[in-house]
Amino acid sequence: MAKYLVIVESPAKVKTIKKFLGSNYDVQASNGHVRDFPKSQFGIDVENDFEPKYITIRGKGELLAGLRKAAKKADKIYLATDPDREGEAISWHLMQALKEDPKKMRRITFNEITKTAVKNSIKQPRELDMNLVDAQQARRMLDRMVGYSISPLLWAKVKRGLSAGRVQSVALRIICDREEEINSFIPEEYWSLEGEFKIQGEKKPLQAKFYGTDKKLPVHNKAEMDEILKKLENAEYQVTEVKKGERIKNAPLPFTTSTLQQEAAKTLNFSTQKTMRLAQQLYEGIDIKGSGTVGIITYLRTDSTRISQEADEAARAYIGEQYGERYVAEGGKAVKKDQKIQDAHEAIRPTDIARTPAMLKESLSRDQFRLYQLIWKRFTASRMASARYETTSVKIGAGEYTFTVAASKVVFDGFMSVYVQDDDNKKGNVLSQSLEKGMELELLELKPEQHFTQPPAHYTEASLVKALEEQGIGRPSTYAPTITTIISRRYVSKEQKNLYMTELGEVVNNIMKQAFPSIVDVHFTAMMEGLLDCVEAGTVQWKTVVRNFYPDLKRDVDAAEQELEKVDIQDEVTDVVCDLCGRNMVIKYGPHGRFLACPGFPDCRNTKPYYVKIGVACPKCGKDVVLKKTQKGRKYYGCEDNPECDFMSWQKPSDKKCPVCGSYMVEKGSKLVCSQETCGYVEQKTKQDD
Repeated sequence: MAKYLVIVESPAKVKTIKKFLGSNYDVQASNGHVRDFPKSQFGIDVENDFEPKYITIRGKGELLAGLRKAAKKADKIYLATDPDREGEAISWHLMQALKEDPKKMRRITFNEITKTAVKNSIKQPRELDMNLVDAQQARRMLDRMVGYSISPLLWAKVKRGLSAGRVQSVALRIICDREEEINSFIPEEYWSLEGEFKIQGEKKPLQAKFYGTDKKLPVHNKAEMDEILKKLENAEYQVTEVKKGERIKNAPLPFTTSTLQQEAAKTLNFSTQKTMRLAQQLYEGIDIKGSGTVGIITYLRTDSTRISQEADEAARAYIGEQYGERYVAEGGKAVKKDQKIQDAHEAIRPTDIARTPAMLKESLSRDQFRLYQLIWKRFTASRMASARYETTSVKIGAGEYTFTVAASKVVFDGFMSVYVQDDDNKKGNVLSQSLEKGMELELLELKPEQHFTQPPAHYTEASLVKALEEQGIGRPSTYAPTITTIISRRYVSKEQKNLYMTELGEVVNNIMKQAFPSIVDVHFTAMMEGLLDCVEAGTVQWKTVVRNFYPDLKRDVDAAEQELEKVDIQDEVTDVVCDLCGRNMVIKYGPHGRFLACPGFPDCRNTKPYYVKIGVACPKCGKDVVLKKTQKGRKYYGCEDNPECDFMSWQKPSDKKCPVCGSYMVEKGSKLVCSQETCGYVEQKTKQDD
């Protein structure tokens, strides 16, 4: 009979760990949390110093009874939940729920599911870290307070089951602010000039860019460009400087949760949710032919780039054998230092660098293989020597002006022999070896080109994760669920890779900014994350954080209840007649925004899309332009006569015509801009335009 009970979170780990530990150990899974706040109640006793009320999660009673039975028979109980705040909290809840002698229960953690790591953890059991538990309790309570206090207000305001969250509301605000930036962006004209020169004895012409004089000279419009071209008409072109140098490109740091999500999104086109799901599978264990089930990457939720000494030494030895000693990085590897980093775990890496992607290809699904290959290459590269480039920069004199050209070539590929990012793939210029100072060049052609500045890019999942991390919002475990939530609530739509605000998201964000400015304040949310880190470090009591947070939230909620009642949305009657019963249809709000419904519900269930006329005639056919939405909820402007008329615009059109080219104008903040980007005409909006 087994003497020891080991409780893990995921059933996927049970078989693997049981194999490592042998017959004296009974390994069972808790399937995540066993206790939580009740769904139907607030679950926090505000009057009794914010005592949390935990209950057994519905459906977990039978599982918990089985764990209690096994715990009674065991001499020792090892709580082996995940090595993070949440895992520590799950272990604490298990201790409470099992009702066994605390001396009988010990906490063990391992950063990777390998025989060595699991056996070592059994040899080094410890007490539960209550600072970690309290930090997680405080996070759950803060999230609960925000969700259960504000969501009912949104429900009342928009009439359907919406939700607010402490982190999701800030993420929504960040996306909304970017959307406003894009919508109010006014393109600015600028010009570039490229010269094509013939080098004596060379077939391939030399391409060089206009620089200016002693300092870079920006060219804002055609008049300025014409003036430069006029001065260059009779200029003589001569090489005035040829400068050679060396550039070092350092190896990348190994992956954190955030950088793995970003890179997987960019190179593999994976959503954050998919990346985390696949990484979880690689961490929990893969059935490898000849080796059985084994975890092939370390723990996937981390914000540290630190690597254990053993892993570092193994990697250097492997690189030396496979690539040669000159490819091994010199000295210690730099670690990213940041005050926001918890540094609880190592970076994400393979559990065994000798287990190459090619060796595991048959044991992995296509997507598992692609993600493992990315992690393996990045970690291997992080222990390798820097790449070295030979650089050449050339200046070409042309009267009072200068043209420049730069080129580089790899003289030692270093880490790039294993891992190459998109930026490294760009081919630079290859310069002729015959270029020397004082050499005369023959001008073949000058190529002036008009450009316009571009607005900031829409957020993608990758760039949003980066923004959340940089601003200290959320932690590695929260990025994927936060993004998944705002997309599933239809506050944000994802088209191709970009995230766009929906009408519903705008409504919710405006309410949050108006009624709960601190909740959606980026700095306030980052400060709360800092306080939770202090709880983990043991320098702040968790109830102090909760006690200070709740009164301000309650005050805002009470004030919002009064104000939001005054602007309660009533069903607005329209002049659209119901096709089925003849009543005038009304505007209703649903999870996807506004729609027309028959007031005779439930006798008449007729509904129609609702389009707002913006008071502007269609530039193509003269009928009304209406506000529409894509299938995923992104706003745009189109002709009411669609599909007969295909007019559409992402920006709100105006009834004014451009005085320069005759195209329709669009609104951008306080200005009207010509819809033809190549025209570039801009004017200030007047009161009549509004």
